[in-house]
Amino acid sequence: MDLIKKLWTARKLILVVMIPLSLLPLPLIHPCSESSCAYVLIVTAVYWVSEAVPLGAAALVPAFLYPLFGVLKSSEVASEYFKDTTLLLIGVICLAASIEKWNLHKRIALQMVMIAGAKPGMLVLGFMCCTVFLSMWLSNTSTTAMVMPIAEAVLQQLICTGIADSLEDSLTIDTQDEESDKEENQESSKNHLELLDRKHNIPAPPRKPKIRRDSLYPTNRDHMICKCLSLSITYAATIGGLITITGTSTNLIFAEQFNNRYPEAKVINFGTWFIFSLPIALIMLMLTWIWLHFLFLGCNFRETCSLSKKRKTRREILSEKRIHEEYQKLGPISYPEVVTGIFFVLMTVLWFTREPGFVPGWTLLFEKKGYRTDATVSVLLGFLLFLIPARKPWPSAFSSESKGDDDDEEEEDPLAPMITWKDFQRLMPWEIVILVGGGYALAAGCKVSGLSMWIGRQLEPMSGLPPWATLHINPLHTLIPATMCVSFGVMLPVGNPPNAIVFSYGHVQISDMVKAGFGVNLIGVFVVMLAIMTWGEPLFHLSEFPTWALMPNVTGSL
Repeated sequence: MDLIKKLWTARKLILVVMIPLSLLPLPLIHPCSESSCAYVLIVTAVYWVSEAVPLGAAALVPAFLYPLFGVLKSSEVASEYFKDTTLLLIGVICLAASIEKWNLHKRIALQMVMIAGAKPGMLVLGFMCCTVFLSMWLSNTSTTAMVMPIAEAVLQQLICTGIADSLEDSLTIDTQDEESDKEENQESSKNHLELLDRKHNIPAPPRKPKIRRDSLYPTNRDHMICKCLSLSITYAATIGGLITITGTSTNLIFAEQFNNRYPEAKVINFGTWFIFSLPIALIMLMLTWIWLHFLFLGCNFRETCSLSKKRKTRREILSEKRIHEEYQKLGPISYPEVVTGIFFVLMTVLWFTREPGFVPGWTLLFEKKGYRTDATVSVLLGFLLFLIPARKPWPSAFSSESKGDDDDEEEEDPLAPMITWKDFQRLMPWEIVILVGGGYALAAGCKVSGLSMWIGRQLEPMSGLPPWATLHINPLHTLIPATMCVSFGVMLPVGNPPNAIVFSYGHVQISDMVKAGFGVNLIGVFVVMLAIMTWGEPLFHLSEFPTWALMPNVTGSL
């Protein structure tokens, strides 16, 4: 038994060593570039799937095995690890660093929750809308890490309120004149006595809350609210990442691979992807919210989602008060927040108007075409954030009133920029960059070694199948659904980093994630296929086989 335990403890190390050794006969018995490339591809894939080593470390396998087996030169492999999408991500992270540094994300989140109110259903929907919006521009992981502490503060307030006064969970403060005169007089007398008691420091009679002794939560409903709100944030972060090219790494990989393989396509850019994916995200947002509400809060939407302010429970009043207090701590909107917001809007507008497709873009102002991409805009604005001072360059009439911590921090250097390199370095996901680069390197090796052409030749018998069964269709018909559906790894904590972050707070169990995530997966697949068959066809001309998809090497033989 001890030997088995030791082997199980060292299973990852054993897998790391045994997989390359067991597959080594493949390139040795068949010493050609195709078999060598297949060897590297299989080893890297097994490392990724098994997570025997960190994903970023596994992505470095092609960097040393390709040169060793003579598939690609070391300089050629290195160039695959830094692409145009990497520059695009760097610019976005610069903006994200400024958003986090100056608490703009917290202001947006709290403002959204204040608008939604403290009703459980509307509270969940408010957090989901805010998370989706932030995740459009920030990474899913960063967004979840930013929003979850705010949500946790609200949940803790709900729990504390429930322990202090769980019996009043179902009671309401009715501002309508529905009660009789007698009940009104009794209520007035009761309130008068309570005021006298407070005035003379007479403690009120203690209540006996119905507290669950076997749980940290006052009632089972409190636990369900915590589960619903926690899971809604990770799902909303995934949904928001679908909307923009930079929203998630899967979108970045798709854009780079597609534009490299089909350079004449000119159909995938920030604008077209946004127009296609925004309706998907909105539909998924509503259906996911309904699913989570049904699963954890029940079907009484009228009770948990009422926007009326005339009937509120004590808990809802205290929760709203806590949210307002958190928002008041932020103080008035600051100059750095305004600058960050302006850069945020400017970056979005320039992305949209570069090459929108349906109207001429601003790139027509330049003589040479094809030199400017979304990464150009992203890096330019990100670079400016390192230069623009975080203090107002002009005197303000309110400067004496607005002096605070920010002024104290910047007193030593009045020209301190909006962000520093440390701010950027703290948020830059280098593991994602290397992971994406490893994917590019594998693709380049398959192309140069001829492995992709060999696989294509194995598919030649498919040319005898009827037209509906062949691959003679617009590549986007399969590439877009595959790209989006890959993001729906929401059933387990290891599915994606946002899941792990939410799971670490302890409100949900794996069984909760499996049940809720399975429904979200079905919703996602249904909505993506609906989009492909409806508004996706005229947007990307999916009903016709494009000329840019005619490849002389592989598809020409099919």
